[in-house]
Amino acid sequence: MAISRLNQTTLQNGFEKYNQLWDGRSAVGSMEAISSITVATARTSIEFNNIPQTYSHLQIRSIGTTDRSTYALDQFALRFNGDSGNNYSFHYLRGNGSSAVSSGGASYSYIYIESSFSSTAGASIFAASIIDILDYTNTNKNTTVRALSGLDVNGTINAVGGFVALSSGAWLNTVAVTSLSIKSNYDQQIQPYSTFTLYGIK
Repeated sequence: MAISRLNQTTLQNGFEKYNQLWDGRSAVGSMEAISSITVATARTSIEFNNIPQTYSHLQIRSIGTTDRSTYALDQFALRFNGDSGNNYSFHYLRGNGSSAVSSGGASYSYIYIESSFSSTAGASIFAASIIDILDYTNTNKNTTVRALSGLDVNGTINAVGGFVALSSGAWLNTVAVTSLSIKSNYDQQIQPYSTFTLYGIK
């Protein structure tokens, strides 16, 4: 038997047991901007506080650069709920078109998001990042993170064209995420016009 079309009632009944997936009114998979920060003067960190607990997941979209002067890129150091203990793990894979490197770590005081900032060494070119924070209200599991980041410095330092990176990490705590902070992995200043937007995903 072929199915020619599905109406709202059919879909809603199909998800009746799992009505958190779709309530029959909200757009399926919709996302909403919670807060956006654009840096006006150089600062050491970005904070999102009092995060609503009404979404399934969070996503950060950013363009950013720091005043690191010795290399073309910098990295996010991501923390949750002000926790600066050694309660985070991460790993990443980074490539530049001709070679690739990978690394990781456990018992760190942050989640390291590779290639998420550019630097002044890259002539004020901004890196772009999309970071998913999954199941952030679920108190039965640790919070996990995945990210895609990259930048193109157009050969302005060490003849490097650019980088792209896949990163992931975990906060080894089952508490719901209510706040998060982002700083430079090298404690550099986040530069003006860097922009960070936090979204909630239904």
